Amino acid sequence: MIKEQESGEKTADVCRRHGISSATFYKYKSKYGGMEPSDAKRLRALEEENGKLKKLLAEQMLDNAMLRDINSKKW
Repeated sequence: MIKEQESGEKTADVCRRHGISSATFYKYKSKYGGMEPSDAKRLRALEEENGKLKKLLAEQMLDNAMLRDINSKKW
């Protein structure tokens, strides 16, 4: 989409064709502006993996806190 707009098409036409708002287009442009499509795909994949890892870490920390709480109580 960004390449289409940079080649001379109007931003409104590109947004209409792809079904997004102009604000979304400019958000994408600021994030992915100087990248090739393969770089953008790789960045998106890394962000997804990072999110999954953060979720796993949060679950593990919750499990550890729960075990510490159970272990600290007197039986």
